[in-house]
Amino acid sequence: MRLYVNIDHVATLREARHTDEPDPVRAAADALAGGADGITVHLREDRRHIQDADVKALAGRPGLILNLELAATPDILRTAARLRPHQATLVPERRQEVTTEGGLAITARDRRLADAVARLAGAGIRVSLFIDPDLRTIDRAARLGVPAVELHTGRYARTWRQNDRALTLLRRASRHARAAGLAVHAGHGLTYLNVRRVAAIPEIEELNIGHSIVANAVFWGLEGAVRRMRELVDGAVI
Repeated sequence: MRLYVNIDHVATLREARHTDEPDPVRAAADALAGGADGITVHLREDRRHIQDADVKALAGRPGLILNLELAATPDILRTAARLRPHQATLVPERRQEVTTEGGLAITARDRRLADAVARLAGAGIRVSLFIDPDLRTIDRAARLGVPAVELHTGRYARTWRQNDRALTLLRRASRHARAAGLAVHAGHGLTYLNVRRVAAIPEIEELNIGHSIVANAVFWGLEGAVRRMRELVDGAVI
């Protein structure tokens, strides 16, 4: 299973003082040294953490596989098409939210999303859609012709201590997406305590994890924090 490390909150710390450290590019190098397969960043419309210059530097770094999270807004789509990261994951975005709160609402009449998928794919970028683990939404994503979906694991992250209902939904959604011909990714709210049961779902081939790794890097260093998460993911069993 691939482990992509989201380094947004390295940039959050930098932007808290509007300075030049810590450097997300250096963080990416440490994450790769710790065993990450790729790096994820979210270029938000309000530029609250990751900046355009960060994406440019990461996209141009030899050997670094970059997953760019973005909303389907014209200026960010232009940036993505110009920089051509390996993968672009389209996500919903609201200015007031602390973090992404749910998956994309995909409707047959939403031409903006379809146009965004076409534009990114036309630039040679692999496209993924960040969606809730809902079977109808998965079917709508498949009809858009994307190669991958990322299942939102937020409900599981909030409730895993109470019951297994959200995990059951993730398992069912993963099977459904794979049967529809989609590559299955997952992420949001995953931590060192709850990641293993998601990592054990056989259809999931990529996890995107950020906040928990960056938070624990305060104690273990980023390379060490990624290495510990890598061990948990690799050791997961059904």
